[in-house]
Amino acid sequence: MPTSTPRITLYERWLRERRGLSFDSYEALWQWSVTDLEGFWRSIWDHFDMVSPTAVDSVLGDRRMPGTEWFRGTRVNYAQQVLRHAEAAEAAGHPALVFQNERLPEPVEIGWLELRRRVGMLAGHLKRLGIVPGDRVCAYLPNTPDTIVAFLACASIGAVWSVCSPDMGPVAVLDRFRQIEPKLLIVVDGQVYGGVAHDRRPVVREVLAGLPSVRHVVLVADLDPAADVQALAAAGRAAHAFADLTAGDPGRCGVDWQPAWLPFDHPLWIVYSSGTTGLPKPIVHGHGGVMLEALKGGALHNDLGPSVETGDRYHWYSSTGWIMWNSQTGALLGGTTVCIYDGNPGGRAGNPDWGTLWRFASRSGATFFGAGAAFYASCLKAGVEPMAEADLSRLRSIGSTGSPLSDECYQWIWDHLPQPGGEPIWINPISGGTDFAGAFVAGLRTLPVVKGEMQVRCLGAAVQAFSDPDDSGQGRPLINEVGELVCTEPMPSMPLRFWGDSDGRRYFDSYFDMYRHADGRPIWRHGDWIRIVPRGTHHGAVIYGRSDATINRHGIRMGTAELYRAVEAQPEVLDSLVVDLEFLGRESWMPLFVVLREGLVLDAALETRLRGAIREGLSARHVPNQIFQVPAVPRTLSGKKMELPVKKLMMGAAPEKVLNRDAMANPQSIDWFLELAAQRRQQGL
Repeated sequence: MPTSTPRITLYERWLRERRGLSFDSYEALWQWSVTDLEGFWRSIWDHFDMVSPTAVDSVLGDRRMPGTEWFRGTRVNYAQQVLRHAEAAEAAGHPALVFQNERLPEPVEIGWLELRRRVGMLAGHLKRLGIVPGDRVCAYLPNTPDTIVAFLACASIGAVWSVCSPDMGPVAVLDRFRQIEPKLLIVVDGQVYGGVAHDRRPVVREVLAGLPSVRHVVLVADLDPAADVQALAAAGRAAHAFADLTAGDPGRCGVDWQPAWLPFDHPLWIVYSSGTTGLPKPIVHGHGGVMLEALKGGALHNDLGPSVETGDRYHWYSSTGWIMWNSQTGALLGGTTVCIYDGNPGGRAGNPDWGTLWRFASRSGATFFGAGAAFYASCLKAGVEPMAEADLSRLRSIGSTGSPLSDECYQWIWDHLPQPGGEPIWINPISGGTDFAGAFVAGLRTLPVVKGEMQVRCLGAAVQAFSDPDDSGQGRPLINEVGELVCTEPMPSMPLRFWGDSDGRRYFDSYFDMYRHADGRPIWRHGDWIRIVPRGTHHGAVIYGRSDATINRHGIRMGTAELYRAVEAQPEVLDSLVVDLEFLGRESWMPLFVVLREGLVLDAALETRLRGAIREGLSARHVPNQIFQVPAVPRTLSGKKMELPVKKLMMGAAPEKVLNRDAMANPQSIDWFLELAAQRRQQGL
């Protein structure tokens, strides 16, 4: 596949020609982007031809965080920005979506005009059912084209979207949806995952029973085409079949449909924090901010262009319960074909097959392949040879997120994936969050890749590593030292608010209660450890894990990611988790938990080798007090290791206060840790 001009190069050329701005390095470009916020974000608006029927009164009004005012006077719509690509892409023969699940032998394509037809049809019916701007529409759906259609239909009429993945149990779903009181619920009857059919109708009935605000239920009959919608409708709810609401021509549903022009900060969706403790935070993002962040990140940092120009096809493996689903869908804003897979990336239960996604990448024609870092580690440990599994000649970019990508995984990717133009494939790890629906640090196609590092701080993201705050709340910027990840200036995609947080206190306390500018303005604290690495023309970054799960051994603080790199480099270790338990008046106790390859046992020789790897890779101070073999590491639905809940359990906290099984990817994994915590209590430890 021919290599196109990098999108960042086209943007810099545009800045020279249209704005008279020229920069001699990425660092200079980044400094401008976080200093002249009005100039930078207006350039993103203009460069990507954002459309508003009304003029921009001001790019940036009130600059304070939280409460920044962006693009006052404009009116936008996420679905309008997506569907504007329909005619050109359809004429050029590029699909909007390429989809496969475990039951489809080959991917299927959905054209742009067909996507528009389905969205228009459903949107018209939603209006006919009484859904108006600001109403919440919730979905319990997997990663399929129907879910994207439903989201775009909601966005087009100004309804506020929120989705949970069907691998979530009723408690986790109700913890989220109860807070926002949806008027309409779209559900699936079940899905096939790992070769096993999972009937979700009992969960749906329980969820409906707990949501009295729901007036209409729409069923996607994915598992059982003959499923009766009435069987899922609670008393007093009107029931509808999704297939009926998306069939036919939009003009036939009785309501004229065009995407509605909405204020820039009209709520687009509500997403949630991981929710391992307490009620999840319902984070509200707006149409305009999400669009600007997605266009900037997709084009300038992921190097994705409209498929009609570049032939790009974008795949990032995700469930609907992870913000990467939102990010994946956001590629449609730039006219890029999106390739989605619904199923187990590791094959069928009892029959591991880590070649599944690589074969999908080949069959779908993906040019960009993204997944969580744990996926690449699993492929490495399983000895997968991707190019023996499939023709990956179109692939030119690899994305990673969720946790730090180990040095060994960088090398495995370079050794086992194509080399476009004779160069190692571009590895683009990113780190950001659900909190602002974007990335703080990411990649750049025109710069070299260094193992263990993310290439750059993102444009428009004033990211710094800060020292601990002084008494006035001010931190000192650190270079080549580990510090708190902060963002010192606002971004358009930061939350509008938390739903139901009437005085804004919960939102403020979540991000703004630690650091201040000299003039007293609050600064966003993200909750990660980061090191900013000088590279001459730019600065790279290394993420060290959550700052609230820090290891503090003998006065030396360290993020957990460093220890995981050392431990998981050992071929016997599939996964690991470490916590540092600090007790008042006595020494801390730091256990390490490891998951080993099938059939292996933690013996004295392996334990000695693990301790040696930590001592050599970190220091003698960070060697654990004990090492335990465990069946699995507890993880959230988005794949994050549950360090803090495990730490609190080991410190004696009640399980119901620190974890929610329905918000876990593998709820049975916590049982081993509960038993250990009980044993320690009995022993008075």
